Amino acid sequence: QVQLVESGGGLVQAGASLRLSCAASGQTFSTRAMGWFRQAPGKEREFVAAISTSGGATYYGDSVKGRFTISRDNAKRTVYLQMNSLKPEDTAVYYCARGRYGWTPNTYDYDYWGQGTQVTVSS
Repeated sequence: QVQLVESGGGLVQAGASLRLSCAASGQTFSTRAMGWFRQAPGKEREFVAAISTSGGATYYGDSVKGRFTISRDNAKRTVYLQMNSLKPEDTAVYYCARGRYGWTPNTYDYDYWGQGTQVTVSS
């Protein structure tokens, strides 16, 4: 069984930075792409970023390009999301997820999800 546990969320002011972590259990971490998604109240879950198995390729949603950076440490079974220049519109619950096959921006292509961590950005 795979478990994903996010941490690092919080309340910050606009312009600040946060780093989210997602710790994974199970032996298959290094063989799957990983992704971050977010969901704001009343909105659909939105793709934020994804990373290939080795970490050599990364992909970002248009709204976070140039501000967020995804990375992973396969030895620690952890994926990170460095968020810089945060904006109030980044406020959401952030989820990490394990890709079924490779990376895609679609939620249905991810088979395990964490419980989420709240990020709130005040103006």
